[in-house]
Amino acid sequence: MDNDNTFDFGDFDFGFSKPEQKEEKNEINAEDVINCKKAKRRAKECTEFSQHYEYRRALSEVRMLEAMKYVKLQNGHTYNFITAGDVDSLSYLKVVINQHDLDYVLCSTWCMAAEDILQLTQWYDEGKIKRIDMYLGEIFPGSYRIEWKMVKDFYAKHPEAGRAAVFRNHYKIYAGCNVEDNFYFGIQTSANINTNPRTEQGAITIDKGLYDFYKEYFDGIVSFEKDGR
Repeated sequence: MDNDNTFDFGDFDFGFSKPEQKEEKNEINAEDVINCKKAKRRAKECTEFSQHYEYRRALSEVRMLEAMKYVKLQNGHTYNFITAGDVDSLSYLKVVINQHDLDYVLCSTWCMAAEDILQLTQWYDEGKIKRIDMYLGEIFPGSYRIEWKMVKDFYAKHPEAGRAAVFRNHYKIYAGCNVEDNFYFGIQTSANINTNPRTEQGAITIDKGLYDFYKEYFDGIVSFEKDGR
């Protein structure tokens, strides 16, 4: 960080490459191999990284989107962020939508701002998201009445668009896909879908296994609200 309190992205490709495996010179005799098989243990060491990790810092959503504009989201990669101010969890979804239209998105949050609900519904109207399921905290209908009405009105107008479900939820994630592009992702953040000035963390992981993990769980959620489906 520079003295003027702005973040210097510089060369922001901080990914780690898979280390080269060194040739094993030690011979292993037949008895050792048999014993290893019996114990279901490896006869040789094996190190494998299934993910590549990259790291970013963003003072604002604008800086975050600008930095990621030049980074192609790749399968098997996780992009980790520390953010501060003007960045909420929807900012991470914007990074994804800047590169892919989505067949499906699920979002889970404790609470959600009216402006962000409007953004999600606009993405649906524009065809950037074809189907979206919203999973909200149990406080949402009572404490965020205007926002809850916006959500209900959206699904009443577009019953084919997905569903809203309310339950004892404090989880902040997204998961989504574009099947034709073979693109599947999960987003994990500490932030709700509302902007606040606090420092938050988040990660975008491009991985079908993570998408399936979230999709299977949230498909089984039964809403507290009769308006949920």
